[in-house]
Amino acid sequence: MIDWVQHLLSLDVVLLAIGAWLSIGMVGLLALHRFALISKLLFPLGAAVSLVLCVASALALGQAAQVAVLPLGLPDLPFHLRLDSLSALFLMVLGGVGVGVSLFAAGYFRKGEGTPPGLLCFQYHLFLASMGLVLVADDAYAFMVMWETMALSSFFLVTSNHQIPEIRRAGYLYLLVAHIGALAILLCFGVLQAKSGDYTFANMRAQHPSTFWASVAFLLAVFGFGAKAGIVPLHIWLPEAHPAAPSPVSAMMSGVMLKTAIYGVLRVTFDLLSLQLWWWGALLLAIGLSTALFGVVFSAVQTDMKRLLAYSSIENIGLIFAAMGLGLLFHSYHMPALAALALIAGLYHVVAHAAFKSLLFVCTGSVLHATAERNLGHLGGLIRYMPWVAWLSLIGALTSAGLPPFGGFVSEWLLLQSFLFTPELPNGFLNMLVPVVAAVIALIAALAGYTMVKFFGVVFLGQPREGKLSRAHDAGPLKRAGMIWLAAICILLGLLPAQIMRTISPAIQLLTGFDLGSVVAANGSWVIAPISLERASYGPVVFLLGAAACCMLAFLLVRLFYHARLRRAPAWDCGYPWQSARMQDTAEGLGQPIRQIFETFFRMERELPSPFDDAPRYRMILEDHFWYWLYLPIARLVERISRLVGLLQQGRISLYLLYSFVTLVVLLVLVKQ
Repeated sequence: MIDWVQHLLSLDVVLLAIGAWLSIGMVGLLALHRFALISKLLFPLGAAVSLVLCVASALALGQAAQVAVLPLGLPDLPFHLRLDSLSALFLMVLGGVGVGVSLFAAGYFRKGEGTPPGLLCFQYHLFLASMGLVLVADDAYAFMVMWETMALSSFFLVTSNHQIPEIRRAGYLYLLVAHIGALAILLCFGVLQAKSGDYTFANMRAQHPSTFWASVAFLLAVFGFGAKAGIVPLHIWLPEAHPAAPSPVSAMMSGVMLKTAIYGVLRVTFDLLSLQLWWWGALLLAIGLSTALFGVVFSAVQTDMKRLLAYSSIENIGLIFAAMGLGLLFHSYHMPALAALALIAGLYHVVAHAAFKSLLFVCTGSVLHATAERNLGHLGGLIRYMPWVAWLSLIGALTSAGLPPFGGFVSEWLLLQSFLFTPELPNGFLNMLVPVVAAVIALIAALAGYTMVKFFGVVFLGQPREGKLSRAHDAGPLKRAGMIWLAAICILLGLLPAQIMRTISPAIQLLTGFDLGSVVAANGSWVIAPISLERASYGPVVFLLGAAACCMLAFLLVRLFYHARLRRAPAWDCGYPWQSARMQDTAEGLGQPIRQIFETFFRMERELPSPFDDAPRYRMILEDHFWYWLYLPIARLVERISRLVGLLQQGRISLYLLYSFVTLVVLLVLVKQ
């Protein structure tokens, strides 16, 4: 039995799972149009493989690192692979989310959606396999090959319905930003290998670059991985690609693919670099807070379901970057316990966000299938027709809002606890900024709750805003199973935080050298006190039981003392008995206070009606300043340079011979000198 468990902990199981994904994809490619085989067998089989990967990775946490060399690629450039606690944690997230999303995808994909179902199956499982190999790559060559494979496979998934021009434009924008980020990552690895010619991560760990070159590598890593994560101002692709992609793809991209960028920053900063500087942490903290505030403000004013969730992902990525920045600050000042606390807050949010954002994306996919609507202004009252989707969406919305007893509250509570310890930093300037930073975190959390109230209330509550919504149908068995799996993860993350923290702790110990898991275990299994019981603690089960007891007591009191006097009557309607769905709060109305308070965040265009119009219409367009301040000027500059370069190519052979002659003359002159 022990030998079997040890074998299960090995890197071989992870590689077998990745190979199984690739095999499933190849079968889908061979059965290109056999929809029943693909939906009823291949996608559920992919979910089973994801479950195996999740369990094997969870068991590998805390074990010694395992390495392997695959004879792939170019001569003398094999793939070096390594499974340690950090990669095992992110593989566990990949496997756990993959179970739910793959089950949902089995019931989601339809015929005639622009791409043959077999090709979608191949691209989807190639996407999963490439993410898995990114997380176990142990040299720059294997990492970059898998990173580009992940980008290309996700590009083709985003553009599945490629007949629509807007979807093609969103896919090309995503691919452009992804490749710019990949160039920065490649340059980062070039700096880390320090002219040794050895691009293995083991060699990079052995290097001791100067402060200047270490800072260059760090900045390149932040830029390159930040482009994939969607930090401001590199976020521009994210709110375009997520609405364009099918909902299961959006769920995997937001839930897992963005986290590979988090993994990359942690791997480079805490593992491959031999020193950490305090201003690196301050930079990550500033980037994270600005990204989180930007994302939540834009999310609060959206009227498209998937764009709202996309901007919400930007907000959550910002919170994770802020946690990493705070952890890096503590680590640079040799405060390992507090660094571990900040990083475990960030990694807990990685796991929680992967679960609740995947759940919300697949729930919006169910709504989209049932109603053919993404616009919040055309929805409403769906809890009557889609109760399963509504209640499971509520779990995701409450988790995203950071309310107890769900997983989102635990991660944000741990992050706030980390900020309470910042006065211990030996830097007066940073200590002075702590109250401002804590206030920004509280503001972001409040706006996130406001956004989720808007999302759930407008979509599922009230009266239907369109007559066709009465024909909406609930999710099918496979889609429902996938959503229940993801909702269960959200609940477990909230009810068992001490156990989850002990599971994450080996990855934190790898990064900081501090065993936070033993501290958490010493304070009990049902109360989390990351430092000590005297400083702060939270008991989710006690909270849940207390809330349930209060609700039950209120119910009993009403039944016992007021039931006899109970009289049912229509709700107060302001003296107007003929209410309609047009009298309900709209998404635009709920977003109006945010538009007014944060007006400088938006580029607004208003279309105002005339008093003489037969059909008056009010329209407002909210756009991103960064698109006009940064991206359009760069695009115009590139276009001008392209025109100038195009003048060199006139299609005349005599001109090309002249270029060759001039080049030879210049080379001869340079050689002679």
